[in-house]
Amino acid sequence: MSADADTGFAAAWFRRRAERELLLGCLGCIALGFVLILGADAASGRQLGALDLLPLALYALALAGVHLSLVAAGLRGDQVLTATVAFLSGFGLLAQYRMGDFQSDPGALTLGLVPAGFLVMTVCALAFADGRYRVLARGLWVWAGVSLVLVAVLLVTGQRFRGAVYALGFTTPTEVLKVTIPLALAAYLERQGQALARWHPRLPLPPWRALWPLLAFFAVLIGLLALQRDLGMMMILGLAGLVVLASGTGRIGYLVYGLLAGAGLGALLLTVFAHGQRRLDAWLDPFQDPTGEGWQILQGLSGMYAGGLWGEGFGIGSPEYTPIAAADFIYSVIGEELGFLGCVVLVLFFLILLSRGIALAGPGRCAFGRLLAAGLTTVLAVQTLLNIGGVTKSIPLTGTTLPFISHGGASLLTAFAASGLLLAISDGVPGRSAKPPRAPRGRTTGGPSADLKPRKVRRKTVPREAAAPSDT
Repeated sequence: MSADADTGFAAAWFRRRAERELLLGCLGCIALGFVLILGADAASGRQLGALDLLPLALYALALAGVHLSLVAAGLRGDQVLTATVAFLSGFGLLAQYRMGDFQSDPGALTLGLVPAGFLVMTVCALAFADGRYRVLARGLWVWAGVSLVLVAVLLVTGQRFRGAVYALGFTTPTEVLKVTIPLALAAYLERQGQALARWHPRLPLPPWRALWPLLAFFAVLIGLLALQRDLGMMMILGLAGLVVLASGTGRIGYLVYGLLAGAGLGALLLTVFAHGQRRLDAWLDPFQDPTGEGWQILQGLSGMYAGGLWGEGFGIGSPEYTPIAAADFIYSVIGEELGFLGCVVLVLFFLILLSRGIALAGPGRCAFGRLLAAGLTTVLAVQTLLNIGGVTKSIPLTGTTLPFISHGGASLLTAFAASGLLLAISDGVPGRSAKPPRAPRGRTTGGPSADLKPRKVRRKTVPREAAAPSDT
């Protein structure tokens, strides 16, 4: 992957030593968690077998496969990012095992979700490493079109359950939008960034000619998601769009106007859809309907209160009293069994993951890479905030899953794909930027933050005799 002298498997093996040590630490922590859960199961009288260790064995093999693949390919990507994803996904595997997923549905699909996620992350990282992710910028309208078609097809063919629309088998293919929309946004801002940054010279108005295609696209997308009543996805993609737009143009006005428009749209939707109004009422006063809409919130808060500082112990709590605990309210289970300190540790690892993504959105890389990193990181950050905030009653519930932790195959694989793209963006020798693709004629290819090289001016060489001043 590099023409340097330190290439080769041995050099790559030594270079990724920190990642190897961190992955071994992750494996040790997750193995300890499995020991605690199996001990609690044995104490309760459940018969244990060799298959109970199969999820842990598959997790260990997945970590080994990821590390060896990155070493063999000579990847220079972020090693802390890989280890953080490994810990969060392992923690999620442990939480789902605690909830009985592998006992009630021990099929190959359930057992293979986490290894499949690591495979997706590895493929994305290796396929688009060394600057090859810039090829994705050419598919601007492909990503936009796929996103709209996917939401429209699900709206027509899906089935409604608990206020949301699901595909066959209660899957949520719209989770893919958490990757395709940041791709489309980054590609558009790379092309139109300079034009979008030129606001009216005297009035605080954006350039409508460059902005209207983006507004039209988001109007259609938000409209389709509103018909599906997917308020969580609307907030995630809307905030990601505002962050990418503001960071790509350097104009904070886009955030101000966008947040005002989002507040107005939210107030309008609450008057139209009774489902959202019921969630708002349950958030404001869950005791108003303690056996109905407020039941899930109250049970989740009760479980976290029972956990206290240290928790009741992994495998000893009573998460079965909280509805949909394995998906939306998995954070309350963690609070009940691992206590406040367990929640703090989990939040710290999410902050580490987000900090690595924010670092990739800084200077030193091409405009598309920075904007894509900003979009993907914002998606993960908002999704995490919506889940934890809803469970702790800081904000109304949106039905958003916790990345890498909650039950759900589509959400898990999408988070792994986003992590793989971030890992690909982080690849490369510091100070070396990939050669950008040739831009179409007559089209702007970067915003004010794009990597623009000054044109070299060839100097005319003058003989030393002619250049020297005359003595006469």
